[in-house]
This record gives sequence, structure tokens and C-alpha cells, in this order.
Amino acid sequence: MTLSDRVRIKDVRVLSDNWTVLKNTTLEYRRANGEWQTQHRETYERDNCATVLPYNLGQRTVILVRQFRLPAYIRGYDDLLIEAAAGVLDNASPEARIRAEAEEETGYRLHHVQKIFEAFMSPGALTEKAYFFIAEYEPEMRVSDGGGLAHEGEDIEVLELSIDEALAMIADGRIVDAKTIMLLQYAALHLFR
Repeated sequence: MTLSDRVRIKDVRVLSDNWTVLKNTTLEYRRANGEWQTQHRETYERDNCATVLPYNLGQRTVILVRQFRLPAYIRGYDDLLIEAAAGVLDNASPEARIRAEAEEETGYRLHHVQKIFEAFMSPGALTEKAYFFIAEYEPEMRVSDGGGLAHEGEDIEVLELSIDEALAMIADGRIVDAKTIMLLQYAALHLFR
């Protein structure tokens, strides 16, 4: 039996179509015991995204960004979020999109990006899947100040941190963004050994 044999979509209503699409879905789900159960779920139809951690092995550094995030602020996080550069795909390939986002946000033109994995970021509510990349950088790859696109509301600060400092920032709560934690942990395990 496949999952398709266990799910029957009965009704889908669009509740909002602004920043993202919010849908209310009524479905029947066949439980492990064979019983059918009616469920109601809301999903945010969020475009897939890509994120990258630029790193320099010789200097033992990484490039991150700091910016305002309303949802974190609403939940009581009273600071700018420190994150890996990221952006929605907007009909581009993950590789093409992350190169453009890295340059817009960090000012670095990355030559080679390497996909390391994919992950659903919050599968209980979001349809978004993230493509995770790493990329080596050198100081001469910096082609601008970065900072993002002002017309998109971006006001981004670029940070160059040692890997040890970045990992310490996870431990003390200064880095709380999931995608960034995942990338830094990957770097600690596989790059900066």
C-alpha cells in the first residue's frame, strides 16, 4: 500500500493568497489499523528555497548575514536573526538561485556551489523544501557590499565569523535559525575537522 492509497482529499479552500497561499484541506486518512479518519489541515504553500554556507578552510571562517525577521520578533526574539544566505527559487534552479542570492545578500560571487542535501523545513504546516549548499570563498570573490535588495525590504548586514565563534553562537542562543544551524553543524562535521 502506498501513501496515495491512504489519503483522500475531500475539499481544499484558499484562505489567503498574499505573501504565501494559505489553504484549508479536508481529507480522509487511513490509519495504520485500517480505519479511515477525517482530518482538517491548514498548509502554507511556500515556494521552495535554497541556502548556502560560504566557507574558507584556510581562514576557518564562514559568511553569514544578519537581518530582521518578523515571525521571530513576534515570537519574542528581540534581535536581528543571524542566518545563512537564502532565497526562494522563483522558477530558477536551486544552483542558479543560490548563486544570485549569495551575491545579492553577501556580496560574494561564488564560483562553485555544492549541494549537500534537501530538507522540508516545517512539514507540519509548510510545503517549502530547502536545498542546502556549501561553497568555498576567497576574499577576492567579494564583488559588492551585499546587503540585499532594498526594494524587497532587505536591510542585510554581512558577517564573516570564525567557525568556532559561529558554533559558540548556536550554543549561547545568538544563532537560532534552523537552516543555519544545520549548515554550521554540517561544516563542523565534514569541513572543519
